[in-house]
Amino acid sequence: MRKTYRIVADIIAIDVVIQAMAMVFAIAGLFKWIDDGATLDKSVIESWEDDPPTWTGSIGHFIHVMNGTFLFPLLGLILLIVSFFVAVDGAVKWAAIIAVSIVVQILAGQFAGDSPYLGLVHGLNAFILFGAALMAARSARPVKPDVGATPSTVP
Repeated sequence: MRKTYRIVADIIAIDVVIQAMAMVFAIAGLFKWIDDGATLDKSVIESWEDDPPTWTGSIGHFIHVMNGTFLFPLLGLILLIVSFFVAVDGAVKWAAIIAVSIVVQILAGQFAGDSPYLGLVHGLNAFILFGAALMAARSARPVKPDVGATPSTVP
């Protein structure tokens, strides 16, 4: 269970990095698309589902949304469930912090269109989620014995 907990926490941290990469890919591609003469307006956004954009990197937005909407909640739930069965100090605490952070991420992401300042929360919270996932994974590392330590003997 310790290894499962560590691996799921590591996957969450890696997934945060993938999310950032996907969005930068999408935004960079969007800027190039606009520089090449295209226009992003309300009609493009409204027809997005029926006629998806074709600029290089546009898949990054799709990856970010799907990953954040479905994969993160699943991973967070798995980590939280495993945390109750793993013999790691602070496992439930870190899993709960991660679960709450995922909820904040989803809500901030969904409502950032109505309140762009939530985009700041979304970006900052990604670092919190990343750090918490690394701490959770670190807490589950196997304990290595001290080199050179001698077992104490009782006379």
